[in-house]
Amino acid sequence: MRGTARLLSGAGLTAALLLPLAGPAHAVPPSLPPAADGKGQRLPGMPSVLDPDAGQAACTPASDERAKKQDWSRQRLDLDRLHRHGTGAGVTVALIDTGVVADAAGLDGRVTAQGAAGADCVGHGTFLAGLIAGTGGDTPGLAGVAPGARVLALRGTDERGRADAGLVAAAVRDATRADAEVIAVAVALPRRDAELTRAVAGARRAGAVVLAAATPDPPSRGAGDDIPARTYWPAGEPGVLSVADMLPNGARPDGSLRTGGIDLAAPGAGVVSGGPRGDGHYLGGGASVATAYAAGTAAVVRATHPDASPAAVTRRLTASAYPADLPQLDPYAAVSTVLGDSPRSSRADGGARPVVLRDTSAADRASGRAALFVLLGGAAVLSVLWALFALPRARARGWRPAGPDEAGRR
Repeated sequence: MRGTARLLSGAGLTAALLLPLAGPAHAVPPSLPPAADGKGQRLPGMPSVLDPDAGQAACTPASDERAKKQDWSRQRLDLDRLHRHGTGAGVTVALIDTGVVADAAGLDGRVTAQGAAGADCVGHGTFLAGLIAGTGGDTPGLAGVAPGARVLALRGTDERGRADAGLVAAAVRDATRADAEVIAVAVALPRRDAELTRAVAGARRAGAVVLAAATPDPPSRGAGDDIPARTYWPAGEPGVLSVADMLPNGARPDGSLRTGGIDLAAPGAGVVSGGPRGDGHYLGGGASVATAYAAGTAAVVRATHPDASPAAVTRRLTASAYPADLPQLDPYAAVSTVLGDSPRSSRADGGARPVVLRDTSAADRASGRAALFVLLGGAAVLSVLWALFALPRARARGWRPAGPDEAGRR
């Protein structure tokens, strides 16, 4: 098992590093050597950003390769078991990224795109939509977390995939007006924006569960190590569930951008999904992929627990997570776990709660009295036993002390 985990980890990391993410990058040309996932499937990589100067003709091309097996991430999340308990039916997930092609394979009829979000030159948003709510098309083993949910596609980037705070804020407001129960922000911004802060606060007041990528996807090999740790937005906003990517061994991929305040980790390397053109598959990675998985889980939780508040849904995701340095998403546990009355503290619930110490002075006094009674009672019992043993012997001697001869005989 350890050897398999190392193989998956290395292959997933290779796939993640092959993806040109979160910075100016070129679309994946057909001649790019395919990456391999943990099962040896060789597929082209899915970028999150394209070269802004390359022109429309440089959109990510259709993949000619199809995955033949379920990837490690779906097995790790136990989606087959989850789908026997819920598929997110009736829940709308707003996805803020590069857009979603509504009639892409496995998504037909369940995607609504507003404005420019109906086009997806990059392909990244369509890739994520498949992880959230895709049926898998002809490959049902590659279904998303919530194949019964609907997706509201909103553009938080320009057409080449560069994130913009104004676009993200407008998209969050549009999602709120559309009554989306779950809002997934797949982009991460290096600076806080007042307009975006207000939009997120409004979405939470309206009852939406808001999740966001903890970091941008890394720009290139080793580049993440050169960038100081910082908070990214809107993941850093109060009440937003901050989601990071992980390898099969639970660690973050090498080169991941550093940050704090992560609430949850989910698979984010060597993940398989479809794209906006054709029926082929791609490999993707990064915190955006992990956020899509967490958003799909939130949709299933909302569908199976319709009376749960957004805070309760968030708590289910975090309290049921597999305990590790970064708590790991467990969709089946999030749906099925019976939570206690004392919720586990979470940054997404507004921070740590004060600890109240119960006044135990009265109980301590009662315990002291009980201990005294036990000691006195024990002494009384010992006295009775001594009397029962010693008095008959004394009476037999006529109440005289034992003499030397008698003592010797004894």
